Amino acid sequence: MEKRRILTEQELHNLAMNIVGRQLESNGFEFMAVNSKPKKNPQFVCLKEKRLHFVVVRSVEYPSDPKVYDEKLMQKVKNHAMKFEAKTYYAGVGLSNAANRKLPVYLNEEYIVEYQGLIEVL
Repeated sequence: MEKRRILTEQELHNLAMNIVGRQLESNGFEFMAVNSKPKKNPQFVCLKEKRLHFVVVRSVEYPSDPKVYDEKLMQKVKNHAMKFEAKTYYAGVGLSNAANRKLPVYLNEEYIVEYQGLIEVL
């Protein structure tokens, strides 16, 4: 039997990016730039209705609240977005083990997604 492997920080981030990316795509956003590095912001620069949108994606481990974001970081991204007349969003994706939320997320095992959608940074 294969040994269980915990998903790395990058793999969790990629999973969160895929979840958010699918939502953006289904809502008619056109991708202008995609950055999959967790600390390089924003992760998505999109165009919708002739307006730019900057989206910062974070994978959030249980029990942290995926709707709570780093205000200082998001203000920095918003200030950068304003130069391009872009809207700024935070997308926190909570990921936890489906069998026991206190355990890490393992490769090829079920997990729970807690994602409420984009949060506009005003």
